[in-house]
Amino acid sequence: MSLLSRLFGGGSSNGGDSGSAAGPTETYEGYRIFAQPGKASGGYRVGARIEKEVGEETLVHQLIRADTLPSYDEACSVSVAKAKQMIDEQGERLFS
Repeated sequence: MSLLSRLFGGGSSNGGDSGSAAGPTETYEGYRIFAQPGKASGGYRVGARIEKEVGEETLVHQLIRADTLPSYDEACSVSVAKAKQMIDEQGERLFS
C-alpha cells in the first residue's frame, strides 16, 4: 500500500495490518465518535476521531493516546471510552 493511500484513509477497515484501522462508530451527547486504534508493536494504540456538526461545518478532533492494548476489540472499546471522557471534560473546547 502506498504512503498516500495510508495517509488518506485507503486500506483495511478491520483489525488487519493497516496503520490505523477504523473501528465502531458511536454517537454520544451530540458528538460522533469513530474508534480508530492504530497498529503498534505488541498490539493496538488507543485512538479515535471525534466530530460534531455546528451549523454547516463539521468540527473534528483526532484523539491519539500512547496507551497500547493487545487486542483490536479492547483497543476500540478503550478508544470510545477515552473519547467520551474527553467530551465530558472539554466539550466543544476540543476543537479550539
